[in-house]
Amino acid sequence: MALVHFNTWSNADSLQHYLNRLLDDVVTPLSVEDWDIPSFVPGIELYDNADAIVLNIELPGMQPDDIDIEVTAETVSIKGTRQPEHQSEDKKAMRSEFRYGSFSRLIKLPSRVKNVDVIADYRDGILHLTLPKTDAEKNRVVKVSVA
Repeated sequence: MALVHFNTWSNADSLQHYLNRLLDDVVTPLSVEDWDIPSFVPGIELYDNADAIVLNIELPGMQPDDIDIEVTAETVSIKGTRQPEHQSEDKKAMRSEFRYGSFSRLIKLPSRVKNVDVIADYRDGILHLTLPKTDAEKNRVVKVSVA
C-alpha cells in the first residue's frame, strides 16, 4: 500500500474558492437596500495633541454640501449621503464595490473641546476637523497618590 501525502492547505484553498463562488452567486444579486445595515461607515483617524484634537474622516467622492457636521463639547456627529455618478446608456457598471447611500456616525471625543472654534477643511476626499480643547482640559493636572 502506498502512502499519499495529505495537503491540508490545498484542501482549504479549494473550500475557500468554493465558498467564494457560492457567496458571489447568492449575495451579489441582492442590493444593500435589501439588508438592514448602513450603506457604509466612513473611516476616521483621531489624534490628541496638546492644544487640540484632530479628526480626519474619509469621505471620497463627496461634495462639502452633502456633509452635515454637528459638534458638541464631547462628541462629533457626521451625517451625509454619497451619490453614485450619473450613468449614461453607453456606460453601465458591470460590477461595483463602491458604497453609496446615507451614513451617520457619532464619535466620542477623548476630552472636551470648544465647539464654537472648530476649523473644518475638506480636500482630496478627507475631511479634516481641528477641535481646540477647552482651557480646563489643556491645563488639567491630576494628582496621583501612591498607596
